[in-house]
Amino acid sequence: MITIKNHDQLAKMRSAGHLLHDVLCRLREAVVPGITTKALDSYAEELIRKGGAIPSFLNYHGYPASICASLEDEVVHGIPSDQVTIENGMILSIDCGLILDGWQADSAFTAPVGSIDEEKMQLIRVTEECFWKGAYMAQNGHRLGDIGHAVQAHAEAHGYGVVRDLTGHGIGRAMHEDPSIPNYGEAGRGVRIRPGMTLAIEPMIAMGKWPVHQLSDGWTIVTNDHSPCAHYEHTVAVVPDGPPEILTLPGHTWKGAEG
Repeated sequence: MITIKNHDQLAKMRSAGHLLHDVLCRLREAVVPGITTKALDSYAEELIRKGGAIPSFLNYHGYPASICASLEDEVVHGIPSDQVTIENGMILSIDCGLILDGWQADSAFTAPVGSIDEEKMQLIRVTEECFWKGAYMAQNGHRLGDIGHAVQAHAEAHGYGVVRDLTGHGIGRAMHEDPSIPNYGEAGRGVRIRPGMTLAIEPMIAMGKWPVHQLSDGWTIVTNDHSPCAHYEHTVAVVPDGPPEILTLPGHTWKGAEG
């Protein structure tokens, strides 16, 4: 069931989103060669709890950490470890969520580690562009297929694969609510978008082909062809007119479909 949030509920989700934005800004600054993914996870949990919130991911269906830290060909759900040190030239995707006053926020980014090659930098850039083109379509009266179609068209125009086994989702009191939001599809199809819907839109874009599989740890998803993958996500709220409010990006104003 899709839940429609009222003014007061959106205000609480906005507060959660703003706190998560601050946490992720600090995490982005901490992504440097030589740090372990476990150190990043510990830092994230410290920041979340100092903000008066609870890490959404920790113990969610048994997940053992506060962030997902996915390197290179890992799409999502990489488990932080003190045995994994990030190195110059890698790309690292960090996905994080928190609960503040009973309401969820969810956001993700992919960052370069030190100096990376132009191919990886373009992958990160295009994945972020895919988010903005998709999120722009989350407008009153549009349909969910409009979001996925916009993401898919932009990614495939650059020769990239759109991961299909994982989707965005509704969000509110629960981390994962209806509806599912694929990053591919036909424009004009699917559930009609209405004001008060809150959505986590999250393109996962592979440099190569899109098929993926899960590793034996039961969590980490990697590309079958081991091509690098980037991930970018924000929590958004559909408004009565125009493109959505980006709850996890304070102060954002739209300049068009490019964000």
